[in-house]
Amino acid sequence: MKNWIAGLETAVIIMVCLRIFSGLAELTIAGLILKFNSVEKALILNAFLAIIGPTILILSIAIGVYALADELSLRKIILIFAGVFLILYGVKS
Repeated sequence: MKNWIAGLETAVIIMVCLRIFSGLAELTIAGLILKFNSVEKALILNAFLAIIGPTILILSIAIGVYALADELSLRKIILIFAGVFLILYGVKS
């Protein structure tokens, strides 16, 4: 088991931890929504998730691109971030 963990790249471990945090935040807020049993509070809590989700997405992609920066041209890096921006813009509209 140690050899498997030692073989993981640091960027991958950080990205996994970010996703685990995001999932735990989703589950925690789902539990809070059930506990409060209020539409108003549910909307507030969902707004909080609307901040967390895109932030985790951008951080994960930034870490991945940083890890691959030596292998990617500037053009490809710009295209990746433009794609992320378009995804966020399309979802928000």
